[in-house]
Amino acid sequence: MKVIFHPRFYEVYTSDPAAASGRMESMVKTLEKEFEFMEPEPASVRDLERVHGKNHIQFVREDSQIYEVGLLAAGGAILAAETAFEGQPAFGLIRPPGHHASPHSCWGFCYFNNIAIAIKRLISEEKIKNALILDFDLHYGDGTSNTFTGSPSVSYFHPEGILREGFLEEVKRGLRTEKPYDIIAISAGFDRHQEDWGGLLKTEDYFTIGQWAKEASLERCQGRRFGVLEGGYNHSVLGRNVRSFLQGLRD
Repeated sequence: MKVIFHPRFYEVYTSDPAAASGRMESMVKTLEKEFEFMEPEPASVRDLERVHGKNHIQFVREDSQIYEVGLLAAGGAILAAETAFEGQPAFGLIRPPGHHASPHSCWGFCYFNNIAIAIKRLISEEKIKNALILDFDLHYGDGTSNTFTGSPSVSYFHPEGILREGFLEEVKRGLRTEKPYDIIAISAGFDRHQEDWGGLLKTEDYFTIGQWAKEASLERCQGRRFGVLEGGYNHSVLGRNVRSFLQGLRD
């Protein structure tokens, strides 16, 4: 299991909870002794343009710090996807998050849609034809959905169960879809935890979700699987929740 991280993700680039001081530190401290870290390069403008319109890119570019860190976040998702395609599960420990970024707009702490950019890159390079995106963040990833609505090659799934057992059952069913996929991509938001905004899942549930994704990938797509960080805002539990997920997702 590779963890993709860049020191610039420590930067407090705005005042929202995703950019808060100490958030990334809480995860790095928990993960660095157990997982191998890799550093990404920034995404290219061409990578962005596979998902976003030029006016939107220019809008984000008006804040140079957000733009630079955003390029690294997208680059981190790309590296995670490429690492997974080559046979090693990976996780993009990145920020800003991305699943609320649509082709021509963004909101909710997001600027560029990291996971969509990564999937589009793999498709454009003809490495994959189909992908399944599981988004277990508390919030629906409207940006990811908007990007792939009507796409015959990419399926987006966001479980909505309001009870813990029902939510987990939805995750399991979603991974068993009959649609073909060559890779599993996971928008991993940890804000549904019982000590975070959603108040629903236990730490061990993230291990279970990761394990199910691993098993599905081994059955369906030669083990190709990766995740990228979305939400999760309680710093005191965030590190162990991410670790639990990665322990389930890895070999």
